Amino acid sequence: MDKRIYLCLAHMSGKEQDFIREAFDTNWVVPLGPNVNAFEEDLKHFVGQNKEVVALSAGTAAIHLGLIQLGVSTGDEVICQSFTFCASANPVAYQGATPVFIDSEEDTWNMDPALLEEAIKDRIAKTGKKPKAILPVHLYGMPARIDEICAIASKYDIPVLEDAAEALGSEFKGQKCGTFGTFGVLSFNGNKMITTSGGGALIVPDEAAKKQTMFYATQAREPFPHYQHEKIGYNYRMSNICAGIGRGQMTVAQAHIDHHKHVQSLYEELLKDVKGVHIHKQPADKRYDSNFWLCTATIDEDVKVVGQENAYQEVIKTAVGGAAGVIKAVNSATTDCQPNENVEALRVFMLNNKIEARPVWKPMHKQPVYVDAPCYTNGIEEDIFKIGFCLPAGPYVIDDDVKYIVEKIKEAIIG
Repeated sequence: MDKRIYLCLAHMSGKEQDFIREAFDTNWVVPLGPNVNAFEEDLKHFVGQNKEVVALSAGTAAIHLGLIQLGVSTGDEVICQSFTFCASANPVAYQGATPVFIDSEEDTWNMDPALLEEAIKDRIAKTGKKPKAILPVHLYGMPARIDEICAIASKYDIPVLEDAAEALGSEFKGQKCGTFGTFGVLSFNGNKMITTSGGGALIVPDEAAKKQTMFYATQAREPFPHYQHEKIGYNYRMSNICAGIGRGQMTVAQAHIDHHKHVQSLYEELLKDVKGVHIHKQPADKRYDSNFWLCTATIDEDVKVVGQENAYQEVIKTAVGGAAGVIKAVNSATTDCQPNENVEALRVFMLNNKIEARPVWKPMHKQPVYVDAPCYTNGIEEDIFKIGFCLPAGPYVIDDDVKYIVEKIKEAIIG
């Protein structure tokens, strides 16, 4: 294998440069313009449900603006899914509020509705007030039990800010993820289902909410002939250049989604007889339709992997995560909560064979930065984190790549 197989590389349609060139030719090289407007319209029609969409600089920015418009501020609590990337929870801290982390149910790996209601009752009893918002996630594109979550939210009159950053095109009961809550969040980071290089969007209920979101996203300037600011605003609007990329990407969005689903089906077939390795499938329930942004699997703790005796002997020396390429030196590769040694050994074995495989997200309630945050856990997330890993699924991953990946998994297993 000469090429390196990445989890999910950006894949261009070939039309992106036409929209970018048009922006340069017309001098629309600012955070507004025809590409931004057209991209928002494309997204609006894609998600449906009569929603409006605002294109922003990042999915994290979308979560932040959603929290602001839900009135989240210092002293409030926001119920968050613990099994997710840090960007789901960090904007809560931006607002001076406290995330309250909820563990997952084992079918979708997303927020457990039973624990959610238990947490709401307990927070009311302990603080004397309701959490300000509920922030569920559709992890790796897998739809959460969003109907149950929204029903509980409605019961206690708590708004839902739905993180569908990894779930563009995923559906529950035929409805696009990101359209169930008061607000929904999409991400177009470089490794997502479609990309704008970096960017995101906030799905909002109506035109009034769209205008309010744009107001906060453009420094909250008041409508005076001079610069007047009565609220704190942010520089969160998407660039017209990036939106041009997005317009080109929308022409292949469904093809990307279909490809990820195809790759998932290949893994399910090729891994079904590999003892101790289990591909994570969506529930056998026709309501669920995941985009399988990343294909995830688990490996039993007792499965021995080549090089396992040397696991965690070396710290990471290459860029970790995202597209930033930031490297920070550490003295030890071990922490008090980490994947099992065979998962780390498998990651290294695959890397040595030019295959990118990563551990699943580390639960946020086990992250040192949130050590003091309230948490309602059933142990499922920590168990999955110890045995889970992600496999390549992006548009550049062809059938032969999947076969090669599975063969290397088999080679890595001893006995």
